[in-house]
Parts: sequence; C-alpha cells; structure tokens
Amino acid sequence: MGFQYCQPGAPLDKLIAKVWDWDMPPAAHRHERVLPQPGAQLIINLHEDETRVYTDDAARRCIRSSACVLGGPTLRSEIIDTAEQIRVMGVVFRPGGAHALTGEDATTLIGRDIDLGDLFGRAAALLREQLLEIAAPHDRLRLLTGWLERRLYSTALHPAIAYALDRLSDAPQVQRIAPLVREAGLSERRFGLLFQRQIGMRPKHYTRLLRFRAVVDHAAAQPTVNWSQVAADGGYFDQAHLTHEFRQFAGVTPSAFMAARGPYSNHLPLD
Repeated sequence: MGFQYCQPGAPLDKLIAKVWDWDMPPAAHRHERVLPQPGAQLIINLHEDETRVYTDDAARRCIRSSACVLGGPTLRSEIIDTAEQIRVMGVVFRPGGAHALTGEDATTLIGRDIDLGDLFGRAAALLREQLLEIAAPHDRLRLLTGWLERRLYSTALHPAIAYALDRLSDAPQVQRIAPLVREAGLSERRFGLLFQRQIGMRPKHYTRLLRFRAVVDHAAAQPTVNWSQVAADGGYFDQAHLTHEFRQFAGVTPSAFMAARGPYSNHLPLD
C-alpha cells in the first residue's frame, strides 16, 4: 500500500507530468476540496465502479461518472469523495497534453469529466480490467504508461503555443501575453484561438490560474506566510487582489487555505 508515481520518458514527458498509483486506507475525513490546475487529469478508480465529484458551492451537487474519466482543466475548485479514493490511478497532464492524446478541441474538456470509453471505446474498459489484475504498483504504472504512449494522437503543440507556455512557466508572476503574441508573429485573434483549442482556456484565464498555482505551491511549503509580501512578489496589485483570486479559484481565503491545508497542497481536507 502507499502512493507511488513515475515521470515518463520521451515522448510522453512533454505531455505528462506524472503517472501515479494510490493504494491507501480510508481517510479520516469524508470529503476534500481539490484546487484547480491548468492541465487535465485521467482518473481510473480501481476501488469502485464510478467516480464522484461535488460542486464546490452551497448545493454541493454530486456528479457521477464512470470509473475511468478524463477530467479537463478547471477554473474553480471541486470536492471529491474520499470513500472512493482507496485504490486509484491517475495521470497529470501538462497544459495541452490531453489535446495531444485525444486530438479533440480542448475547450470541450473544461470543467468536465468525460468517460474514457467515449474517447477510446472498449479499450478503456479493457485497460481497467488489466490494471485490476495486477498486484504490484510499479507494474500497473508501467502498463498505464505504455497504454498512453500507444494512443498518442500527436506529441506537438503549435510552436507559438509551446513557446508561450515555456515563457509563462518561467515567471508566471510577471509574464504578459501581448509580448508573446508579438514574438510569435501571430495576430491576437489567431493566437487566442490556437491557445484555447490546445490548452482549453483563454490565455488570460491561463495566466491567472498559473499565477494562483505558483502562490499556492509556495505558501503550502511555509509554516507562516506574509500575505502582503506574497501578493507583491506574486504580481498582484495588493493583498485584496490576491484574496479575490483565492476566492475565485479555491472558494476560500488565503488564511482559510493555510488553516485547512494537509500533506498535499492541492487537496484541502473538509468534513
């Protein structure tokens, strides 16, 4: 039992940040808030025959999907049910990575969990059946990685989009889109359409989310945080601006995030 992961080699390394395997006892809390990320995720539930996600609002509406889903990038936190998170495998795609796997317009993935069977037919169910028969986590990781590599639609993003992603990841707190568009030699409209098709969201939303993620990852590693300084270093106008972005993306204030954080920066234990 435990949590294991691997970082795949070429050509998957340009598309996938991590392939992981979770085999753990039930958590003490029933639900977790999951913060948004700019890349898609593939989830394969090996414990139950479905996945459950709840809207992060007062209604907390339950959305049930199959055991194998491709979850698109999100612009808002969502809530998961830890009762089903006993034996689960997953893939964390880099921004644009899911587009390379499916060939589909990435805007169709935003905020959605799509049945893997709708994308790959019977092959998705066969994959889960094979994973269920394998006892060793490293063998499951190897099988899933090989399955992904055989189904790559393309390994290449448009050069202008790939360049923009590299530049933005270097310094998310200071980068602006307009200079990158000029350097790419594309019109703003053409760049925006390409970006949305391959990444799934508008460039402005992507840069906001990337900046928020940089703050979350930094704050999660600190015992205490000076939020005014974090706001200044992170490229926000002021602390109020940072708090607004936290509420928009995570549904909580920065101080509430620090109070609720657990061992994984992207997951906040709830009830």
